Amino acid sequence: MNEIIFFGSNKDPILIKNKPKKITKPIQFKFENEKQIKQISTGNYSTIFLFENGKAIEYLNENDSKQNPQKIQIKENIQKVTVGSANEAILTIEGNVFAKGYYINSKNPNRFINISSLIEDTNDRIIEDIISGCYSIYLLTSNQNAYGIGSNVYDQLGFDSETLEKTEKPILMMKNVSKIFSGNSSNHVFLLNSNQELFGCGYTLYSQLGLGESSKEEVKIQKLTKIQNIPKGKIIDIQCGYWHSIMLIKDQNENENPKRKLYSCGYYPYNGLGKGDNTYEFTEIKSSLFENDDDYILDFSVGRYHTLILTSNSKLIGFGHNNYGELGNGITNPEKIPIQIELPKLRFNENISNYHFSCGNSRSFLYYSPSLSSFSNLEEDLIKLFRRKEFCDISFKTENGEIIKAHKLILKYRLNQNQNEIEKLQEIISKKSIKESNQIFEMIYSNRIINPKLYSEIKKIINSNEKIEETMKRIYLNENEKDFIIEK
Repeated sequence: MNEIIFFGSNKDPILIKNKPKKITKPIQFKFENEKQIKQISTGNYSTIFLFENGKAIEYLNENDSKQNPQKIQIKENIQKVTVGSANEAILTIEGNVFAKGYYINSKNPNRFINISSLIEDTNDRIIEDIISGCYSIYLLTSNQNAYGIGSNVYDQLGFDSETLEKTEKPILMMKNVSKIFSGNSSNHVFLLNSNQELFGCGYTLYSQLGLGESSKEEVKIQKLTKIQNIPKGKIIDIQCGYWHSIMLIKDQNENENPKRKLYSCGYYPYNGLGKGDNTYEFTEIKSSLFENDDDYILDFSVGRYHTLILTSNSKLIGFGHNNYGELGNGITNPEKIPIQIELPKLRFNENISNYHFSCGNSRSFLYYSPSLSSFSNLEEDLIKLFRRKEFCDISFKTENGEIIKAHKLILKYRLNQNQNEIEKLQEIISKKSIKESNQIFEMIYSNRIINPKLYSEIKKIINSNEKIEETMKRIYLNENEKDFIIEK
């Protein structure tokens, strides 16, 4: 059940043996063992393949290709990977982030360290999402707070680089954040809050932040600044190159067919904008290739200077830099405006929405990654349950009137406050037996009387493998929330 299409630079590292250094047309990338791919992340530092079983391998950008690929030695199951120009980060299903790179750990840049454990606020160490910039890594916590770590030379962490050139400890950038956007070669970053307000900071000499013509002389923006004149609609994604940014917007007035539009801003000479001039604000990229009502944009990815787009009718579209064949059109000339690229026959073309892109500095991947259930076993169900914000916000009242915050359970499990209880919990979870879910909760709530109705609902979540988000919302956001609390 695997399919990976590759084109572009095949050196530093060599990804496919016995092939030229420049692969200008899409070809199949095959592993000896066909494991289901979950995600691919590629940058200048490395290329990582993450599999559905939570394991990953990496191709390091070293001259000695005999060492490639190698397994990533992380004991926890990996949920997401992200690679920058000088770093690598891994998010585990438990909410931990392990990272390496010179700007992350200058003393030992090739060793993974748990950077989420370095967050000062111990209640804010469960990470929901990660993304790499060129020399920085950004973390989004379960409490919707954004942190940055690494280089701040271009003010990409939202602080004055003259006083804070870099940090090897995550620092709080902004609260109430719903999404973080950056790129593997980018020294700028965008943060989106829950009100769909967009903020940015970092390198902006070429108008990468879309702040308008008045800011075109600015080299970098120190503080997070609100981006004005954003196109109307819902922001689906923003991806950043070195000198530009591209935004995907979904129309507010949407009919049955989702109308999605691409907008770009920044510097045009490497043709990363999809048009032939500098753009100081986000302006639409127009092309008949993806303006058909029956054919809409499914996915896109931005490399250092090139962009690839996949449409619902299985069209591969690209523009930008192409010195290494990273556009896959058979030549190495840059393309100023979007062009269609011939794809090989896809194995799972009927499920085109399950194909995704990953673009690096000079290489590109198109891969099949179906949306499999994330709640397939007890271990994942429990960890997802403990990480839900709704769960953290609920208080349980015992007969003696003591208020026990649910996040204390997470602290026990995650911050080693009771090592014996953690070991028992891990032992039970490792067996992945539905039958033993009762033991887990009895142990967690040992010596505490909890509302039987709530206890029953929690067990139902574990036993039925329902989607946690939907079930938690049904339980905790119910108007009759008091029914779940034992009154004194």
